[in-house]
Amino acid sequence: MSDQSTLAFIKELPKAELHVHIEGTLEPELKIKLAQRNGVELPQKTIAQIKASYQFNDLASFLAVYYSGMSVLQKEEDFYELAKEYLQRASAQGVRYAEIFFDPQAHTSRGISFETVIKGLLRAIAEAKAEIQADLVMCFLRDFSKESARQTLLAARPFSAQILGVGLDSDEHHNPPLKFMTHFEEAVAQGYHTTMHCDIDQIDSVAHIKQALEVIEVERLDHGTNIIEDLDLVAMVKAKQIGLTVCPLSNGFVCPDMKAPVMKELLHAGVKISVNSDDPAYFNGYIADNYLALAQKYNFTKDELVQIAKNSFTTSWLTAQQKESFLGEIAEYLKQD
Repeated sequence: MSDQSTLAFIKELPKAELHVHIEGTLEPELKIKLAQRNGVELPQKTIAQIKASYQFNDLASFLAVYYSGMSVLQKEEDFYELAKEYLQRASAQGVRYAEIFFDPQAHTSRGISFETVIKGLLRAIAEAKAEIQADLVMCFLRDFSKESARQTLLAARPFSAQILGVGLDSDEHHNPPLKFMTHFEEAVAQGYHTTMHCDIDQIDSVAHIKQALEVIEVERLDHGTNIIEDLDLVAMVKAKQIGLTVCPLSNGFVCPDMKAPVMKELLHAGVKISVNSDDPAYFNGYIADNYLALAQKYNFTKDELVQIAKNSFTTSWLTAQQKESFLGEIAEYLKQD
């Protein structure tokens, strides 16, 4: 297929997005709008200046830019607009269902209430449900204290029916999964699904993956492609049908090949990888752009892309009936293609 026809095929292919940080969808245009509305003085004054500031070559340098940008998110309406814009973009790229990460501590730590954050996000999700279904996944910031995570889990209790699962993100260095074992045990007891970031090429990457899978027993891994270094763990995730939510474009900022060859190897080994956009406003692409990068640069075939889309539904936290319905949409789409 030509690049244009490949992109058209990808955009219309029904898919789920399981790894997207809502704060990472804050586009420069909205950032400037919210800064003006909330009286926030940004270091950059134009869209071009904001984009030029997105210079990072590792997780720490990215997070420094990422967290500073959140200062413009202050009111319920801000979080509503943020989620509304993401859901519109995702729907236009064929996302039928999204499990959206949000980072409460990034906001409560600067005086924004948990209620303000989640009410804005939930309002956008409710308004968009005719076009795209979505659920929320609350992440603990691993570079915050264990006590902060405990307080966040407590703050979530009034909204537990509106939060599908819990995750773990932010700076992995000196913050292994076991640091939050107690919190994840409590989250499971409260009925939440579980996932954890195991970012690419970190110190002790494989050890952290082992902790997440063998000790904490998470249901999914976010990123996690360093698992290829331990074939016993690869066999484990394959046997248990544990999904890996990979993000090619964001990988590309720290790894020249985007981990694409590893993704293909894992896919052909029977591991259920799904492709996602991570922080699309910062990494120059939403979900279809990530699929397209694999097709253009690493010759992922139509069949491979379809399998990835199927994996995105089967490793989601939808009900079995909902999964079958969305897989049926893929089948109908392929008949028409």
